Amino acid sequence: MADHKLFCPAYGLRDADALCECGASAQAAQAAEAERRAALVGDGVVRVGRETQGRKGGGVTVVTGVPLEGKELKALAKRLKQLCGSGGALADGRIEIQGDHRDRIVAELSKRGWTVKRAGG
Repeated sequence: MADHKLFCPAYGLRDADALCECGASAQAAQAAEAERRAALVGDGVVRVGRETQGRKGGGVTVVTGVPLEGKELKALAKRLKQLCGSGGALADGRIEIQGDHRDRIVAELSKRGWTVKRAGG
């Protein structure tokens, strides 16, 4: 249903009785959007951990559960990379920062008012 909203012309229609070519109503599209937003928030905890698997021993700090998407998430990733003075990437809604910078990142995200937990060891 989430993929449907990307391509369905009924998405965004204000008339609850409107139907698209595939038979989906605007109401169904709005329900899909509400479900997507609820999944984005998750349990409301931002987790900061460290991973080394598949990286030839080099560790990265991984940030998951951030209740942002799109440009806001990209801007946050950029800010965290600048704060740590390190490179990184944004993949599948996860922010990966090269090196072990968990303490700095936890402090920065806590300033933003989110509940932050250190994940892993």
